[in-house]
Amino acid sequence: MGKNRGPIRAVGAAVSVVLLVAGAAACGNDDKKDTAKADSTATASAAPTSKAPEAFSAAGYRGLKPGTAKDAGLATGVLEAAPVSLLDGCTDFVYKGGPAPDKTRMDAEAATEARYKDLNAQADAARGKAPAPAGTLPPGASAKDAAAAAAGSAAAAKDSAATAKLMADATKSIADMWVAREAKDKAFLATGRVSFAATGLRELVAPAEARTAEGIGAGATLDALQQAYGAKGLQLAKSGKYELPVEGQQGWKYEFTVDGGKVVGMAVANRDIKCV
Repeated sequence: MGKNRGPIRAVGAAVSVVLLVAGAAACGNDDKKDTAKADSTATASAAPTSKAPEAFSAAGYRGLKPGTAKDAGLATGVLEAAPVSLLDGCTDFVYKGGPAPDKTRMDAEAATEARYKDLNAQADAARGKAPAPAGTLPPGASAKDAAAAAAGSAAAAKDSAATAKLMADATKSIADMWVAREAKDKAFLATGRVSFAATGLRELVAPAEARTAEGIGAGATLDALQQAYGAKGLQLAKSGKYELPVEGQQGWKYEFTVDGGKVVGMAVANRDIKCV
């Protein structure tokens, strides 16, 4: 029995060595798997999670382009179905996910426009029937003639005062319309807006995330805007916006709204197209 213990112990030691080696190899393989998994996770984390924004241009944005009719634009599915403004006779919509129609603002727009149309129609009529200046009394005119002349002058003065007030009110209504238009523009600078006239698309206002092919969009500096388009005809317009004619699209222009040295909004529009 004593002689056999040595070989048995040797065999047991050999088995132990084999098991240790196998265990070490398994651990090594597990470490390699963990490392590969970590590398894979890191690679996945480094991969971009969203695609680049769609380029904004007059040639087309989200399926909309010059010539697109209102019904065709709505059929693309990129617009909310309810209009957000009817000012000036155009029908404006926002892109999917944009703000819901603001009834208070839309009612105020409608009231401002109705007053503008009414007062200016009255002013146009008053200009066409302005009273003739009162003549002078002939020598030897009677007191009755003088009284009649005085009454006529008073009536003419009263009419002139009423006409002057009407003209002033009509002028103010024009200013009120400009204020309403600016308020509408500001309301959709970040979300974007699409405006249709009776004949089709009139204006595309870009959402804040949109960029032109040259990388210009909300947040771009005025210097960057001028570097991108200065040599292509970019000009500061009377409206206060920077405008750039669209090549090959008669009447269409890019419009960049700049505030504080940065672009805060951009659009492509054809102002020659009348809403109604």
